[in-house]
Amino acid sequence: MSGHKPFIPANQSIADFNAKTVILGVILGAVFGSANAYLGLRVGLTISTAIPLAVISVAVLHALTPVFGKSTILECNISQTAGSASSSLASGIIFTIPALYIWGHDVPLIQITLLAVCGGVLGVLFMIPLRGFLVVREHANLPYPEGTASAEVLIAASEGGASAKNVFKGLGIGALYKGLISIFYLWPSKVHLRLPVLPKAEVSCSTTPALLGVGYILGRRIGAIMVGGGLLSWVILIPVIALIYPEQTVQLSPDDIWDQYIRVIGAGAVAMAGIITVIKSVPTMIESLRIGLKEIKGSTAMMTDARLRTEQDLPMLVVVLGVSLVVAGIALVPGIIGYHTGFLMRLISGLAIAVFAFCFVTVSSRIVGMIGVSSNPTSGMAIVTLLGIGVIFKLLGWTDLTGKVTALTIGTVVCIAASIAGDISQDLKAGFLLGATPRKQQISEIIGAVGSAFFIGLAVYYLGRAYTFGSAELPAPQATLMKTILDGVLVGQLNWNLVGIGALISLLIFVFRIPPLPFAVGVYLPLETMTPVFIGGMLRYYIEKKRSSGETSIEKGKDQGILLGSGLIAGEGLMGVIIAILAVILSRKPQLFSINYSPEWLGQAVSVLVFSALGAYLMHIALRSRFKN
Repeated sequence: MSGHKPFIPANQSIADFNAKTVILGVILGAVFGSANAYLGLRVGLTISTAIPLAVISVAVLHALTPVFGKSTILECNISQTAGSASSSLASGIIFTIPALYIWGHDVPLIQITLLAVCGGVLGVLFMIPLRGFLVVREHANLPYPEGTASAEVLIAASEGGASAKNVFKGLGIGALYKGLISIFYLWPSKVHLRLPVLPKAEVSCSTTPALLGVGYILGRRIGAIMVGGGLLSWVILIPVIALIYPEQTVQLSPDDIWDQYIRVIGAGAVAMAGIITVIKSVPTMIESLRIGLKEIKGSTAMMTDARLRTEQDLPMLVVVLGVSLVVAGIALVPGIIGYHTGFLMRLISGLAIAVFAFCFVTVSSRIVGMIGVSSNPTSGMAIVTLLGIGVIFKLLGWTDLTGKVTALTIGTVVCIAASIAGDISQDLKAGFLLGATPRKQQISEIIGAVGSAFFIGLAVYYLGRAYTFGSAELPAPQATLMKTILDGVLVGQLNWNLVGIGALISLLIFVFRIPPLPFAVGVYLPLETMTPVFIGGMLRYYIEKKRSSGETSIEKGKDQGILLGSGLIAGEGLMGVIIAILAVILSRKPQLFSINYSPEWLGQAVSVLVFSALGAYLMHIALRSRFKN
């Protein structure tokens, strides 16, 4: 044992798991998970929602005191645990499902929901036997940063209401801003500038709140690396292609060249970066699997014999039965993995999911303990899964559309399982510090995953119908990449020369000790999505420099800029989903008003002015929280 003394002693029992906390967690999870799905479809990454969910849980339960009575810290923890499952589901769904639509395969909403449920349940169940080792015995070696931060937020619960104010402010501002540019069209959502001398070169910036919030949360370094990749594509590669192929590109816009050439180069860069990331993690993976297999037997005994409340996990029998039911359901029910599939294909798929999911759950649970959820190389794990499944299906001759769809849905379940394992590991760490009952947290996470699966699937479904996956509005970068990989492995439909150029770019970046994955994502995505991320990161860098050089005292551990940024992401994402639903209902994008600026630069000037005002407000809130008045 670690010798750690939890905030709530093990011999003390207080209110924790109940309908109030779980329902609140599912509702909050549906909101933040849908917003994360929108964000991921735009920029290929999602943000951990553990801290804002902890803050909001405290605030909402405090507001409900007149109705339900005073809430305990463990009730807030249960609500946060149930809610945080949704972001992991969003990651797995957006990384894979849109590729099916790009193939022309109309995925029913019920199938998206079932895939999310299967992946969510497997991720939680496979992690349960590992808790005793990774969270308890390795307490001093694995910090689990988001889990530790969530615990600190909940311990400071008395300040939760004031802290949550900026999350709600950001949510309102983000939603209003998105509505003004996507329903009323009061100013453009993008500014761009053609560069002289270099043919087809262009720089651009999406002036939207969510990406500014993402940049502030990620910080300067990652933002700079991502925008560096974008500049390579739009200022160097596109002009080079225009010079090498003048006849083919003379009638093409920079966007057209990006679509026909840079996407494939970027796909090669991201695939190689993902493989590099996984290869670097191989020693950790092998060690994690070795320890995981060794610890399962000991953990089983501990799970059975635990007497203290803080040591009680779900029984191993529940884990085995749960995993068996999921695998059996995949093998026996045609509609989960895909229609038009035979029993043999479904059986092999179920077994493959169990093997890959167990391996990557074990790896994911350990990796996030060291570097956090946001840096978890889930997309790299998905790439390795698809390569493995692709080779198996190729050998079996399953290379038609049914084979591709089935392989991709296998990747969906594995990706969700690995992602949610990282999430529950952080939650269990928070619970370990607070003195929660692990069994109740595990049940809450399963309920949160099952409860929010439909809503996140609904958001993805309507976003795809309204904006079209793979479009400039909704690039769905990771899913497009997964499609490219499977097309290459199963059918050979790939320009390997362009893929090789992208792979070489990632290798060179890795040689110069620059993290290859964020740079490759920058190469792959439109520059307009990377620029506001960089701006947000620079704002945070400026504030931190001002803090370190200033003489004013600093409030311990408080940065309301991160909470406001989280709110901006959630607000724009939620409004984006609402607009998508309205667009499907109306059979057109809703447009209540529009201003046609002439000349064009006038509209862009307005866009820059409003975006600058938003950035200034973010700085104001962050500075005010970091320095005492």
